[in-house]
Amino acid sequence: MNKLLKFVKSLEPNKEKSPLLYTLYDGFFTFLYAPNHVTHGPGVHIRDRMDLKRLMVHVVLALGVCYLFGMYNTGHQHFKALGIHTSFFDAANLKLHFGIGKMIPIFLVTHIVGLGIEFYYAARKGHGIEEGFLVSGALIPLIMPPDIPLLWLAMAVAFAVILGKEAFGGTGMNVWNVALLARVFIFFAYPTTISGDEVWVAGLESTAAGSAVDYSWWHTGLGNWVFDLFGWELFNPAMVVADGYTGATPLGLAAKGGWDAVTQVYSETAMWWGAIPGSVGETCKPFIILGALFLIFTRVASWRIMASMFIGAVFTGVLFNAFGATPFMQVPWEYHFYMGSFFFAMAFMATDPVTASATAKGKWIYGFMIGVVGMIVRVLNPAYPEGWMLAILFMNTFAPLIDHFIIQGNISKRLKHA
Repeated sequence: MNKLLKFVKSLEPNKEKSPLLYTLYDGFFTFLYAPNHVTHGPGVHIRDRMDLKRLMVHVVLALGVCYLFGMYNTGHQHFKALGIHTSFFDAANLKLHFGIGKMIPIFLVTHIVGLGIEFYYAARKGHGIEEGFLVSGALIPLIMPPDIPLLWLAMAVAFAVILGKEAFGGTGMNVWNVALLARVFIFFAYPTTISGDEVWVAGLESTAAGSAVDYSWWHTGLGNWVFDLFGWELFNPAMVVADGYTGATPLGLAAKGGWDAVTQVYSETAMWWGAIPGSVGETCKPFIILGALFLIFTRVASWRIMASMFIGAVFTGVLFNAFGATPFMQVPWEYHFYMGSFFFAMAFMATDPVTASATAKGKWIYGFMIGVVGMIVRVLNPAYPEGWMLAILFMNTFAPLIDHFIIQGNISKRLKHA
């Protein structure tokens, strides 16, 4: 091990002469080895190997099952549109191969653009690579539609990293969640496309009946060549979209016709397990909950924010059910958790330690208000039947103010007993 360490250290470039190369080297070195910095002076100090990079790796690990399911479901939705292999586990080789082919470009563009900007700013500032994009880069592909144009994605990532983080000083200084800023850029820059049905199902010229598939060498070349060796199902470039198919998401249906309109197209089981159109990694509720429990167990994410956000959503959903003025208000409150990205937002977005409230009491207020505001946006805003993205960004803005009043209240109580 010492020989390996010496070898890696021998590759270290000169920081003054080659700042960019040094930045790249430092990021690689700290990925391999935990920093050995210690505090100086008298007193008792506690130190472990859990630095920022390794803390964030826990979030990436929790997202692993979402990636696997999201890629498979991308392929499943494609073949459902064609009216073939409609059972979830039919032609698994085709569905997984198709999903991997859609995910790789999205993942690469996200990281090339995001990390490229991070490396540039780190070299200019003369410090090591900040690990903040490790989690943002893992989250962004999962919250995007599977058919997102890559140019749009590149612009969204650049916007989020430059204006959402670097403009405020880098990792740990940003006010808003970086991954959500990328998503909000896509939503407001291309509202008609992102709100329609086309972008949620990939690999088709259109979701209209009779539309052709959009296959490349990845499918009919590499894929069919490998699958033919094993006698498996093959991609058929002559297939077209089936009659009567709709790529509408459950939320889009609920906004127009309530819960009855949703259940005419999707079963409750399909919605809970995630076999529906939607963002790549936000549909499978059991896997997301599994990731949330992992983050709670490792103490990476706050259970207080998750619990209070759930309570806030239930509270507002019950009020809407009692009022019931529109079909969307009449959707039973518990079924709101079957649709959309509530659990993903709760587990991986609202709990961002940089942009969330830091005080224990503040976390309860912060999470509860996200649940309330998110449900209000979802039900009452016909242009955006989701809510959690806007609710979290809104409460990111007020998180420092919440903590300020909590701290000032604690100070006032202590002063009275002084």
